[in-house]
Amino acid sequence: MTPHQKPSDHATTVYTTVLPLLFAAAGIIIFLVHVTSGLVDKAWQAYLTNLLLFAAIAHGALLFSTLMNAVGARWSGPLAGLAEAFTAFFPVSFVLFIILFLGGDHVFPWLHHDLHGKEVWLNLPFMFSRDVAGLLVLYGLGFAYLYHALYFKLKTLGATGKLGELLRRRWQQKPPDEARFKKRMMACGLLYMLAFALVLSLLGYDLVMSADPHWYSTLFGAYSFVKAIYLGFGALIILSAILHLSPHTPFRIESKQFHDIGKLYFAFCLVWADFFYAQFVVIWYGNISEETAYIIERTMTAPWSALAWAVFGICFIGPFVILINKKIKTLPVGMIIICSITIIGMWLEHFLLLAPAFYPNAQTLPLSWIDLGVAFGFAGLLAWALSAYLKQFPGLLVPAGEGR
Repeated sequence: MTPHQKPSDHATTVYTTVLPLLFAAAGIIIFLVHVTSGLVDKAWQAYLTNLLLFAAIAHGALLFSTLMNAVGARWSGPLAGLAEAFTAFFPVSFVLFIILFLGGDHVFPWLHHDLHGKEVWLNLPFMFSRDVAGLLVLYGLGFAYLYHALYFKLKTLGATGKLGELLRRRWQQKPPDEARFKKRMMACGLLYMLAFALVLSLLGYDLVMSADPHWYSTLFGAYSFVKAIYLGFGALIILSAILHLSPHTPFRIESKQFHDIGKLYFAFCLVWADFFYAQFVVIWYGNISEETAYIIERTMTAPWSALAWAVFGICFIGPFVILINKKIKTLPVGMIIICSITIIGMWLEHFLLLAPAFYPNAQTLPLSWIDLGVAFGFAGLLAWALSAYLKQFPGLLVPAGEGR
């Protein structure tokens, strides 16, 4: 701590920079140690599970801002600014996605197997090309939306931070047409939502459904992007509640705003469960062997059945029963706990979808501290990216009416 640095500033630096980097470093070390040892399969499979989860969180959180802008929801102002902070994880997740293909032999069980004609679609070069192209479109639209949104936010709140000052000087030198900027922002937001649905459906098919290449579900794509919305809104609630409760930041939101986003979160809890049920009931009713085998293995056979019921209870029954209550949705601490537990449940859900393909003869749940360690690493990277963004745009944390 320097002589001119306040104790509170030092504490903030520790919590927002040092700890996330320590978590990230620990996760990276755990992953690399096991990649170079005899547990290379386990390390890469944990990597895939966590990449899918944390990338979905970032995608779904930004969707909140684009959705609120599309419908003109004024109540969401400070929350929309925080939702845009999750774009800081886009470059990180893109690099992590490219790294994933180095471990293709360990995470794609269909490689080197007879796919009965599906080789046209399920081959590594084509998969890598289409998924990278899809992510580039999605991230490009996300950053284009962010660029236009920042103009209006920095105009109101004032530009602080190096990147904020750089953008302010750019816009001062060449003032944009605000009406045109507004239209572009709306167009980029709408296109992001369209790309969100298409690209996350594609990733769901390629990285999750393909783990069992002879199973298919036409609803799996929609299930994948609805799950990302559920995850993203939960992460946004956690971030906003932590900043609201922190004595080291001026960020505050009203109880009614917590209540409104809590209602949205509750709604997408129901939507996620509805897509889960719609997918399940069609397979059950059709009773086609190549479809039912996938569901039976994950919901009715050991050791996966207990995990399936746990996921259903954590991700739907618990939130449904608790969030019916109006008051709980206005309590930041309560919402942090609920959303955190639900995200953990979704982490288990990702594991449930993938692990039976990796461990077809498992007698006990193949969860280990490697999965947890890699998860901490990804969480650290996400927290670090969010912290870095908010340090570049600290005006986003200033309460409405107090901008410079």
